[in-house]
Amino acid sequence: MTAGLLEAPTADWVHLADLYQNPFPIFERLRSESPVAWVPEAGRYLITSYSGVLAADVDQTTFSANEKKSLMLRAMGHSMLRKDDPDHQVERRAWQPSLKPGTVKKVWKQKFAENADRYLDAYIDAGSGSDFMQGFAAPFVAENLRALIGFENASEADLQRWSQTLIDGAGNYPDDPDVWAKAKQSSDEIDAALEEMIQWHSGRPGDSLLSYLLRSADYQMPLESIRSNIKMTIGGGLNEPRDVLGVSTLALLSSSKQLELVLRDPKLWGAVFEESIRWVAPIGMVPRQTVVDTELDGYFIPRGAKLGLCILSANRDRSVWSDPDRFDIERGSEAHLAFGKGVHVCLGAWAARSQVADVGLPALFSRLKGLRLDPNQEATHGGWVFRGPLSLPLVWDKAVRSELA
Repeated sequence: MTAGLLEAPTADWVHLADLYQNPFPIFERLRSESPVAWVPEAGRYLITSYSGVLAADVDQTTFSANEKKSLMLRAMGHSMLRKDDPDHQVERRAWQPSLKPGTVKKVWKQKFAENADRYLDAYIDAGSGSDFMQGFAAPFVAENLRALIGFENASEADLQRWSQTLIDGAGNYPDDPDVWAKAKQSSDEIDAALEEMIQWHSGRPGDSLLSYLLRSADYQMPLESIRSNIKMTIGGGLNEPRDVLGVSTLALLSSSKQLELVLRDPKLWGAVFEESIRWVAPIGMVPRQTVVDTELDGYFIPRGAKLGLCILSANRDRSVWSDPDRFDIERGSEAHLAFGKGVHVCLGAWAARSQVADVGLPALFSRLKGLRLDPNQEATHGGWVFRGPLSLPLVWDKAVRSELA
Protein backbone atom coordinates (compact mmCIF):
# COMPACT_ATOMS: atom_id res chain seq x y z
CA MET A 1 0.00 0.00 0.00
CA THR A 2 1.29 3.48 -0.89
CA ALA A 3 2.60 5.43 2.08
CA GLY A 4 0.27 8.04 3.49
CA LEU A 5 -2.92 6.41 2.23
CA LEU A 6 -5.60 4.91 4.41
CA GLU A 7 -6.63 1.28 4.18
CA ALA A 8 -10.28 0.92 3.29
CA PRO A 9 -12.14 -0.78 6.15
CA THR A 10 -14.42 -3.79 5.77
CA ALA A 11 -18.05 -2.79 6.26
CA ASP A 12 -19.45 -6.25 7.02
CA TRP A 13 -22.38 -4.60 8.77
CA VAL A 14 -23.77 -3.53 5.35
CA HIS A 15 -26.30 -6.05 4.04
CA LEU A 16 -27.86 -6.07 0.58
CA ALA A 17 -31.36 -6.62 1.95
CA ASP A 18 -31.04 -3.47 4.08
CA LEU A 19 -29.69 -1.49 1.14
CA TYR A 20 -32.68 -2.58 -0.91
CA GLN A 21 -35.16 -1.46 1.75
CA ASN A 22 -33.59 1.91 2.59
CA PRO A 23 -30.00 2.69 1.59
CA PHE A 24 -29.91 6.30 2.77
CA PRO A 25 -29.07 5.80 6.49
CA ILE A 26 -26.41 3.27 5.48
CA PHE A 27 -24.87 5.68 3.00
CA GLU A 28 -24.94 8.47 5.57
CA ARG A 29 -22.92 6.32 7.95
CA LEU A 30 -20.49 5.21 5.24
CA ARG A 31 -19.86 8.80 4.11
CA SER A 32 -19.18 9.77 7.70
CA GLU A 33 -17.02 6.80 8.74
CA SER A 34 -15.36 5.72 5.50
CA PRO A 35 -16.43 6.94 2.05
CA VAL A 36 -14.42 4.07 0.56
CA ALA A 37 -15.29 0.73 2.18
CA TRP A 38 -15.08 -2.93 1.22
CA VAL A 39 -18.56 -4.48 1.44
CA PRO A 40 -18.30 -8.29 1.37
CA GLU A 41 -21.94 -8.95 0.42
CA ALA A 42 -21.58 -6.70 -2.63
CA GLY A 43 -18.15 -8.06 -3.50
CA ARG A 44 -16.83 -4.57 -4.14
CA TYR A 45 -15.69 -1.32 -2.60
CA LEU A 46 -18.61 1.08 -2.21
CA ILE A 47 -17.73 4.70 -2.99
CA THR A 48 -20.23 6.95 -1.25
CA SER A 49 -18.86 10.52 -1.30
CA TYR A 50 -19.65 13.02 -4.03
CA SER A 51 -15.94 13.71 -4.58
CA GLY A 52 -15.09 10.01 -4.88
CA VAL A 53 -17.94 9.14 -7.24
CA LEU A 54 -17.21 12.15 -9.47
CA ALA A 55 -13.47 11.48 -9.58
CA ALA A 56 -13.95 7.84 -10.56
CA ASP A 57 -16.67 8.64 -13.10
CA VAL A 58 -14.58 11.09 -15.10
CA ASP A 59 -11.31 9.06 -15.10
CA GLN A 60 -11.80 6.06 -17.39
CA THR A 61 -8.06 5.44 -17.67
CA THR A 62 -7.91 4.51 -13.97
CA PHE A 63 -11.49 3.44 -13.26
CA SER A 64 -12.64 1.31 -16.17
CA ALA A 65 -16.27 0.72 -17.13
CA ASN A 66 -15.17 -2.53 -18.75
CA GLU A 67 -15.59 -4.54 -15.56
CA LYS A 68 -14.65 -8.21 -15.82
CA LYS A 69 -17.49 -10.66 -15.23
CA SER A 70 -19.93 -7.77 -14.93
CA LEU A 71 -23.51 -8.61 -13.93
CA MET A 72 -24.69 -6.23 -16.61
CA LEU A 73 -22.59 -8.03 -19.21
CA ARG A 74 -24.16 -11.33 -18.21
CA ALA A 75 -27.68 -9.90 -18.29
CA MET A 76 -27.50 -7.70 -21.39
CA GLY A 77 -24.27 -8.43 -23.25
CA HIS A 78 -21.28 -6.14 -23.80
CA SER A 79 -22.90 -2.76 -24.42
CA MET A 80 -21.18 0.61 -24.79
CA LEU A 81 -21.95 1.29 -21.13
CA ARG A 82 -19.41 -1.38 -20.19
CA LYS A 83 -16.74 -0.20 -22.61
CA ASP A 84 -14.12 2.55 -22.48
CA ASP A 85 -13.01 4.85 -25.28
CA PRO A 86 -12.34 4.52 -28.15
CA ASP A 87 -14.69 1.51 -28.43
CA HIS A 88 -17.35 3.24 -26.34
CA GLN A 89 -17.25 6.46 -28.35
CA VAL A 90 -17.63 4.71 -31.71
CA GLU A 91 -20.82 2.98 -30.60
CA ARG A 92 -22.10 6.06 -28.79
CA ARG A 93 -21.89 8.19 -31.94
CA ALA A 94 -23.89 5.58 -33.86
CA TRP A 95 -26.57 5.61 -31.14
CA GLN A 96 -27.00 9.40 -30.90
CA PRO A 97 -29.10 10.67 -33.83
CA SER A 98 -32.59 9.79 -32.57
CA LEU A 99 -31.73 10.94 -29.01
CA LYS A 100 -30.33 14.40 -29.78
CA PRO A 101 -32.13 17.37 -28.15
CA GLY A 102 -33.33 18.64 -31.53
CA THR A 103 -34.79 15.27 -32.53
CA VAL A 104 -36.46 14.86 -29.15
CA LYS A 105 -38.06 18.31 -29.46
CA LYS A 106 -39.02 18.02 -33.13
CA VAL A 107 -40.15 14.38 -33.26
CA TRP A 108 -40.59 12.70 -29.92
CA LYS A 109 -42.18 15.37 -27.74
CA GLN A 110 -45.40 15.22 -29.75
CA LYS A 111 -45.40 11.42 -29.61
CA PHE A 112 -44.88 11.58 -25.84
CA ALA A 113 -47.84 13.98 -25.55
CA GLU A 114 -50.11 11.62 -27.50
CA ASN A 115 -49.07 8.73 -25.29
CA ALA A 116 -49.62 10.79 -22.14
CA ASP A 117 -53.21 11.49 -23.19
CA ARG A 118 -53.81 7.83 -23.98
CA TYR A 119 -52.42 6.42 -20.76
CA LEU A 120 -53.83 9.12 -18.51
CA ASP A 121 -57.26 8.27 -19.89
CA ALA A 122 -56.62 4.62 -19.03
CA TYR A 123 -55.43 5.60 -15.55
CA ILE A 124 -58.56 7.68 -15.02
CA ASP A 125 -60.67 4.69 -16.09
CA ALA A 126 -58.96 2.58 -13.41
CA GLY A 127 -60.41 4.94 -10.82
CA SER A 128 -59.29 7.08 -7.92
CA GLY A 129 -57.09 5.09 -5.55
CA SER A 130 -55.24 3.29 -8.35
CA ASP A 131 -51.49 2.76 -8.38
CA PHE A 132 -49.81 5.51 -10.37
CA MET A 133 -46.70 3.48 -11.17
CA GLN A 134 -48.47 0.58 -12.87
CA GLY A 135 -51.47 2.61 -13.99
CA PHE A 136 -49.63 5.41 -15.78
CA ALA A 137 -45.87 5.83 -15.29
CA ALA A 138 -44.76 2.38 -16.46
CA PRO A 139 -47.00 1.92 -19.53
CA PHE A 140 -46.56 5.56 -20.64
CA VAL A 141 -42.77 5.36 -20.57
CA ALA A 142 -42.71 1.85 -22.05
CA GLU A 143 -44.81 2.92 -25.03
CA ASN A 144 -42.55 5.95 -25.56
CA LEU A 145 -39.49 3.73 -25.52
CA ARG A 146 -41.07 1.16 -27.83
CA ALA A 147 -41.65 3.87 -30.44
CA LEU A 148 -38.29 5.52 -29.93
CA ILE A 149 -36.38 2.28 -30.45
CA GLY A 150 -38.62 1.19 -33.30
CA PHE A 151 -39.98 -2.10 -31.95
CA GLU A 152 -43.05 -2.33 -34.17
CA ASN A 153 -43.50 -6.01 -33.30
CA ALA A 154 -43.61 -5.56 -29.50
CA SER A 155 -46.06 -4.10 -26.99
CA GLU A 156 -45.48 -1.75 -24.10
CA ALA A 157 -46.11 -4.75 -21.82
CA ASP A 158 -43.23 -6.56 -23.54
CA LEU A 159 -40.95 -3.58 -22.96
CA GLN A 160 -41.93 -3.44 -19.29
CA ARG A 161 -41.22 -7.13 -18.76
CA TRP A 162 -37.96 -7.03 -20.68
CA SER A 163 -36.71 -3.95 -18.86
CA GLN A 164 -37.49 -5.15 -15.36
CA THR A 165 -36.01 -8.61 -15.80
CA LEU A 166 -32.86 -7.23 -17.43
CA ILE A 167 -32.19 -4.64 -14.72
CA ASP A 168 -32.98 -7.27 -12.09
CA GLY A 169 -30.21 -9.30 -13.68
CA ALA A 170 -27.83 -6.34 -13.75
CA GLY A 171 -28.43 -5.89 -10.02
CA ASN A 172 -28.47 -9.60 -9.11
CA TYR A 173 -25.76 -9.44 -6.46
CA PRO A 174 -27.44 -12.23 -4.44
CA ASP A 175 -26.98 -14.44 -7.55
CA ASP A 176 -30.59 -15.63 -7.54
CA PRO A 177 -30.98 -18.30 -10.29
CA ASP A 178 -34.63 -17.35 -10.92
CA VAL A 179 -33.55 -13.79 -11.68
CA TRP A 180 -30.99 -15.07 -14.18
CA ALA A 181 -33.55 -17.35 -15.84
CA LYS A 182 -36.00 -14.48 -16.37
CA ALA A 183 -33.25 -12.20 -17.69
CA LYS A 184 -32.16 -14.91 -20.13
CA GLN A 185 -35.72 -15.41 -21.38
CA SER A 186 -36.12 -11.69 -22.01
CA SER A 187 -32.74 -11.52 -23.71
CA ASP A 188 -33.76 -14.30 -26.09
CA GLU A 189 -37.11 -12.65 -26.81
CA ILE A 190 -35.40 -9.36 -27.63
CA ASP A 191 -32.97 -11.09 -29.98
CA ALA A 192 -35.85 -12.70 -31.85
CA ALA A 193 -37.84 -9.46 -32.08
CA LEU A 194 -34.76 -7.53 -33.12
CA GLU A 195 -33.94 -9.91 -35.97
CA GLU A 196 -37.39 -9.28 -37.43
CA MET A 197 -37.17 -5.50 -36.90
CA ILE A 198 -33.79 -5.19 -38.59
CA GLN A 199 -35.38 -6.54 -41.75
CA TRP A 200 -38.48 -4.37 -41.29
CA HIS A 201 -36.58 -1.10 -40.82
CA SER A 202 -34.16 -1.76 -43.66
CA GLY A 203 -36.75 -0.60 -46.18
CA ARG A 204 -38.56 1.97 -44.03
CA PRO A 205 -36.45 5.02 -43.15
CA GLY A 206 -37.76 6.87 -40.11
CA ASP A 207 -36.82 8.62 -36.87
CA SER A 208 -36.42 5.60 -34.62
CA LEU A 209 -33.13 4.52 -33.14
CA LEU A 210 -33.07 1.35 -35.23
CA SER A 211 -33.91 3.20 -38.42
CA TYR A 212 -31.10 5.73 -37.96
CA LEU A 213 -28.67 2.99 -37.00
CA LEU A 214 -29.35 0.81 -40.01
CA ARG A 215 -29.00 3.59 -42.58
CA SER A 216 -25.82 5.07 -41.11
CA ALA A 217 -23.08 5.41 -43.71
CA ASP A 218 -20.37 6.07 -41.11
CA TYR A 219 -20.39 2.89 -39.06
CA GLN A 220 -21.98 -0.52 -39.49
CA MET A 221 -22.44 -1.82 -35.97
CA PRO A 222 -21.99 -5.59 -35.56
CA LEU A 223 -25.18 -7.49 -34.76
CA GLU A 224 -23.94 -8.57 -31.33
CA SER A 225 -23.28 -4.93 -30.42
CA ILE A 226 -26.72 -3.90 -31.65
CA ARG A 227 -28.26 -6.59 -29.46
CA SER A 228 -26.40 -5.61 -26.31
CA ASN A 229 -26.94 -1.87 -26.78
CA ILE A 230 -30.66 -2.34 -27.43
CA LYS A 231 -30.91 -4.33 -24.18
CA MET A 232 -29.01 -1.61 -22.33
CA THR A 233 -31.39 0.99 -23.77
CA ILE A 234 -34.45 -1.03 -22.76
CA GLY A 235 -33.11 -1.32 -19.21
CA GLY A 236 -32.12 2.26 -18.45
CA GLY A 237 -34.47 3.92 -20.93
CA LEU A 238 -37.54 2.67 -19.12
CA ASN A 239 -36.76 2.62 -15.42
CA GLU A 240 -35.23 6.12 -15.30
CA PRO A 241 -38.15 8.25 -16.58
CA ARG A 242 -40.69 5.88 -14.99
CA ASP A 243 -39.15 6.22 -11.54
CA VAL A 244 -38.54 9.96 -11.86
CA LEU A 245 -42.24 10.39 -12.64
CA GLY A 246 -43.07 8.51 -9.44
CA VAL A 247 -40.52 10.28 -7.27
CA SER A 248 -41.54 13.72 -8.58
CA THR A 249 -45.23 13.05 -8.00
CA LEU A 250 -44.64 11.72 -4.51
CA ALA A 251 -42.40 14.66 -3.61
CA LEU A 252 -44.81 17.32 -4.85
CA LEU A 253 -47.83 15.72 -3.19
CA SER A 254 -45.86 15.53 0.06
CA SER A 255 -45.12 19.28 0.08
CA SER A 256 -47.86 21.80 -0.62
CA LYS A 257 -45.24 24.57 -0.78
CA GLN A 258 -43.27 22.86 -3.54
CA LEU A 259 -46.43 22.04 -5.47
CA GLU A 260 -47.71 25.62 -5.25
CA LEU A 261 -44.39 26.93 -6.59
CA VAL A 262 -44.51 24.86 -9.75
CA LEU A 263 -48.24 25.30 -10.35
CA ARG A 264 -47.72 29.08 -10.22
CA ASP A 265 -44.72 28.90 -12.55
CA PRO A 266 -44.77 26.03 -15.08
CA LYS A 267 -41.20 26.86 -16.09
CA LEU A 268 -40.21 25.10 -12.85
CA TRP A 269 -41.14 21.63 -14.15
CA GLY A 270 -37.54 21.33 -15.30
CA ALA A 271 -36.33 22.12 -11.78
CA VAL A 272 -38.70 19.46 -10.43
CA PHE A 273 -37.10 16.92 -12.74
CA GLU A 274 -33.52 17.83 -11.78
CA GLU A 275 -34.24 17.87 -8.05
CA SER A 276 -36.07 14.54 -8.27
CA ILE A 277 -33.13 12.72 -9.82
CA ARG A 278 -30.82 14.31 -7.27
CA TRP A 279 -33.09 13.35 -4.38
CA VAL A 280 -33.58 9.74 -5.52
CA ALA A 281 -31.25 8.81 -8.38
CA PRO A 282 -33.05 6.10 -10.40
CA ILE A 283 -29.74 4.46 -11.31
CA GLY A 284 -28.38 4.26 -7.81
CA MET A 285 -25.04 2.54 -8.38
CA VAL A 286 -22.73 2.03 -11.35
CA PRO A 287 -19.80 -0.42 -11.39
CA ARG A 288 -16.18 0.33 -12.20
CA GLN A 289 -12.90 -1.60 -11.96
CA THR A 290 -9.45 -0.20 -11.28
CA VAL A 291 -6.83 -0.56 -14.00
CA VAL A 292 -3.88 0.23 -11.68
CA ASP A 293 -3.19 0.63 -7.98
CA THR A 294 -4.73 3.97 -7.11
CA GLU A 295 -6.26 6.15 -4.42
CA LEU A 296 -9.67 7.68 -3.95
CA ASP A 297 -10.60 10.14 -1.20
CA GLY A 298 -7.27 9.32 0.45
CA TYR A 299 -7.84 5.54 0.50
CA PHE A 300 -5.69 2.96 -1.26
CA ILE A 301 -7.48 0.78 -3.82
CA PRO A 302 -5.59 -2.08 -5.48
CA ARG A 303 -5.43 -2.83 -9.19
CA GLY A 304 -8.35 -4.96 -10.40
CA ALA A 305 -10.64 -3.95 -7.53
CA LYS A 306 -14.35 -3.80 -8.26
CA LEU A 307 -16.06 -0.58 -7.20
CA GLY A 308 -19.64 0.53 -6.77
CA LEU A 309 -20.07 4.25 -7.45
CA CYS A 310 -23.07 5.01 -5.25
CA ILE A 311 -24.86 7.85 -7.01
CA LEU A 312 -27.77 7.64 -4.57
CA SER A 313 -25.30 8.49 -1.82
CA ALA A 314 -23.22 11.08 -3.69
CA ASN A 315 -26.34 13.07 -4.54
CA ARG A 316 -27.06 13.48 -0.81
CA ASP A 317 -23.55 14.40 0.27
CA ARG A 318 -23.77 17.19 2.88
CA SER A 319 -20.52 18.70 1.64
CA VAL A 320 -22.32 19.63 -1.58
CA TRP A 321 -25.93 20.29 -0.53
CA SER A 322 -27.42 21.64 2.67
CA ASP A 323 -30.22 19.52 4.14
CA PRO A 324 -29.85 17.03 1.23
CA ASP A 325 -32.61 14.69 2.44
CA ARG A 326 -35.18 17.44 1.79
CA PHE A 327 -36.78 17.82 -1.65
CA ASP A 328 -36.41 21.47 -2.69
CA ILE A 329 -36.81 22.67 -6.27
CA GLU A 330 -35.31 26.06 -5.39
CA ARG A 331 -31.93 24.67 -4.33
CA GLY A 332 -30.42 24.28 -7.81
CA SER A 333 -29.62 20.64 -8.51
CA GLU A 334 -27.55 20.82 -11.69
CA ALA A 335 -24.47 19.40 -9.95
CA HIS A 336 -26.18 16.06 -9.39
CA LEU A 337 -24.55 12.92 -10.74
CA ALA A 338 -27.69 11.02 -11.74
CA PHE A 339 -26.82 11.15 -15.46
CA GLY A 340 -23.08 10.83 -14.91
CA LYS A 341 -20.38 13.39 -15.66
CA GLY A 342 -17.80 11.41 -17.61
CA VAL A 343 -17.75 9.98 -21.13
CA HIS A 344 -20.67 7.71 -20.24
CA VAL A 345 -23.05 10.59 -19.48
CA CYS A 346 -26.57 9.33 -20.19
CA LEU A 347 -27.52 9.41 -23.88
CA GLY A 348 -31.22 9.33 -23.04
CA ALA A 349 -31.19 12.35 -20.72
CA TRP A 350 -33.04 14.66 -23.11
CA ALA A 351 -35.71 12.07 -23.87
CA ALA A 352 -36.19 11.47 -20.13
CA ARG A 353 -36.50 15.21 -19.42
CA SER A 354 -39.04 15.62 -22.19
CA GLN A 355 -41.21 12.71 -21.05
CA VAL A 356 -41.24 13.85 -17.43
CA ALA A 357 -40.85 17.65 -17.33
CA ASP A 358 -42.30 18.70 -20.69
CA VAL A 359 -45.15 16.21 -20.91
CA GLY A 360 -45.91 13.71 -18.14
CA LEU A 361 -45.99 15.85 -15.00
CA PRO A 362 -47.78 18.88 -16.51
CA ALA A 363 -50.44 16.59 -17.99
CA LEU A 364 -50.95 14.71 -14.74
CA PHE A 365 -51.37 17.78 -12.54
CA SER A 366 -53.53 19.66 -15.03
CA ARG A 367 -55.97 16.82 -15.69
CA LEU A 368 -56.41 15.26 -12.23
CA LYS A 369 -58.01 17.85 -9.97
CA GLY A 370 -57.52 17.55 -6.23
CA LEU A 371 -54.73 15.03 -6.77
CA ARG A 372 -53.22 13.70 -3.54
CA LEU A 373 -51.64 10.67 -1.94
CA ASP A 374 -54.09 7.96 -0.95
CA PRO A 375 -54.44 8.22 2.85
CA ASN A 376 -55.50 4.56 3.08
CA GLN A 377 -52.63 3.02 1.09
CA GLU A 378 -48.92 3.47 1.68
CA ALA A 379 -46.47 4.06 -1.15
CA THR A 380 -43.70 1.47 -1.30
CA HIS A 381 -40.08 1.83 -2.45
CA GLY A 382 -37.16 -0.45 -3.17
CA GLY A 383 -33.66 -0.78 -4.56
CA TRP A 384 -30.13 0.54 -4.30
CA VAL A 385 -28.60 -0.43 -7.67
CA PHE A 386 -31.82 0.88 -9.23
CA ARG A 387 -34.30 2.69 -6.98
CA GLY A 388 -37.79 4.09 -7.30
CA PRO A 389 -41.36 3.75 -6.06
CA LEU A 390 -42.75 0.24 -6.35
CA SER A 391 -46.29 1.48 -5.82
CA LEU A 392 -47.82 4.93 -5.48
CA PRO A 393 -51.60 4.94 -4.89
CA LEU A 394 -53.21 8.30 -5.70
CA VAL A 395 -56.69 9.73 -5.27
CA TRP A 396 -58.36 12.70 -6.94
CA ASP A 397 -61.64 14.62 -6.90
CA LYS A 398 -62.20 15.15 -10.61
CA ALA A 399 -60.54 14.02 -13.81
CA VAL A 400 -60.49 15.73 -17.20
CA ARG A 401 -60.37 13.27 -20.07
CA SER A 402 -58.41 14.02 -23.22
CA GLU A 403 -59.90 14.97 -26.56
CA LEU A 404 -58.93 11.49 -27.77
CA ALA A 405 -61.38 9.83 -25.40
